Amino acid sequence: MPEIIHCIIVDDEPVARQVLESHLEKIDTLNVVASCKNALEAFQAINTKKVDLIFLDINMPEISGLSFAKSLTKKIKIIFTTAYREYAVDGFDLQAVDYLLKPISFERLLQSINKYLDENMPDLPQENEILSEKTDSIFVRSDRKMIKIKFAEIRYIESLSDYIKIYLPDRTVITRETLSNIEAKLPKSDFLRTHRSFIISMDGIESFTNEYIEIANKQIPISRSYKTEVLARLEGE
Repeated sequence: MPEIIHCIIVDDEPVARQVLESHLEKIDTLNVVASCKNALEAFQAINTKKVDLIFLDINMPEISGLSFAKSLTKKIKIIFTTAYREYAVDGFDLQAVDYLLKPISFERLLQSINKYLDENMPDLPQENEILSEKTDSIFVRSDRKMIKIKFAEIRYIESLSDYIKIYLPDRTVITRETLSNIEAKLPKSDFLRTHRSFIISMDGIESFTNEYIEIANKQIPISRSYKTEVLARLEGE
């Protein structure tokens, strides 16, 4: 039985804590012993509980995550989380395990935890044998909150420069993200890039030609650069 990793979450945003808790509860080897809204609560947690790993937001009021990390005397590993890319250098100066940019996907979180395992538990099974859990959804930021999107509900995704539109059966969600970044978070077996501006759900396909795929009465174009791969995938289904 793998050794349990005891961790705490420190973030002043309730939604950010909920997203991390939702991700971490899918991993049997991790035990969240405390979810803290500020550094003072985190100090109390590490002084009263066994803590191996801290998921620590950098930009917090009163005592920042960086100041909190510098004050630690116990040998506790840190994975920094933040919405601000510019803090990454400071985070790595403190020899953090990793630095996660919000919104945090489950797949990216697994990479960080596997990095922690590689560095601190080298005798554990390799090749993600422990952390092989799969999720059925992602969180995206829209309208100043994190929205859960189930993979099974996605019909197709359209790029609008620095934004994307995610088309669901009953609504459309717009988030500031690139199509390439969202593509990396989707299960490759269920989704297909057909164009520089479109990703489609394989389950949503109603019909297709050499030029387009029809989903929910929408004709999604197949561009020349993607045509060979797309048609090979579709005709092999």
